[in-house]
Amino acid sequence: MTDFADAAGRTALAYSASRLMRHSAEFGAAPTLAEIGPEAGIVLMAGEAAILRALPGETVATALLSPDEAAPAGARAVEIFLGRVEGRPVFAGSVPAEAAEAFSAPAYRALDLRAVAAEGAVARDEQGLLATAKSLLAWHARHGFCGNCGHPTVIGAGGFRRECGACGLHHFPRTDPVAIMLVRRGEACLLGRGRHFKPGMYSCLAGFIEPGETVEDAVRRETREETGVAVGAVAYHASQPWPFPASLMIGCIADAVSETVTVDPEEMEDARWFSRTEVAQMIAGHHPAGLTVPPATAIAHLLLRDWVEGRVDAAPAAADPAASLA
Repeated sequence: MTDFADAAGRTALAYSASRLMRHSAEFGAAPTLAEIGPEAGIVLMAGEAAILRALPGETVATALLSPDEAAPAGARAVEIFLGRVEGRPVFAGSVPAEAAEAFSAPAYRALDLRAVAAEGAVARDEQGLLATAKSLLAWHARHGFCGNCGHPTVIGAGGFRRECGACGLHHFPRTDPVAIMLVRRGEACLLGRGRHFKPGMYSCLAGFIEPGETVEDAVRRETREETGVAVGAVAYHASQPWPFPASLMIGCIADAVSETVTVDPEEMEDARWFSRTEVAQMIAGHHPAGLTVPPATAIAHLLLRDWVEGRVDAAPAAADPAASLA
């Protein structure tokens, strides 16, 4: 496995490191794979799985294939130019899930991105590259037609936009912002569990940010909707790309101004306050009731660990005193 500790000794987040010098819609035309030739790199997604090649003598694989290595997958449904990694032009391509059968072990393996992060199957700085490739390819798969006039769209700017030849509208890849928050009150924090969680696991509250909403207000709204707890001050702490299919997790620290928890069964299975000692036991895997938290690759784990270890600064005062009642 790769080492997930950053220079400060803190857990480093999955998908958050990348050596990619991105292309952009602002750069206009992009090279094609045919123009670049054999020195190009290809990130190949077979359905939801990335095709990884073993590296001789290494414990990690690589997602950067050569054109010849990617050839057994056949024609790519979508092919886009991502940018350059240390000067090497890098493309991404999508093929059907069954194309993974063309790549046999031990030289190759097909692995979905959750497993890639959990296993540390590739170097950390390739995880961000994979996240970019998967998110962009998923966007192209869903936007073959213009949302304005309904006509087919084509790839533009190397893959960083789609263009409608009928009405002239340009469409750009989207990222879905999600607020995820460590809600604290004194020496306790508020955690919940969704119905899809594995048994015994609790995590930070989270929810999508809605149109016309600030990050801070999303934290307050989601906390109140899911648990009935009111939140006042909110401070940003860290962020993480989450390519399922293309979210950005915005990690915050929030100060509760009420304590009573009223769980909405439509939102959550359970939510309650945990002491700092309990959370430390959950992180270490030693909780007496067998309760756990998300793995070290997730931003929820970082928020919890930093809170337990005293690396969370005091949140600023709420900009609007009435915000705590929102």
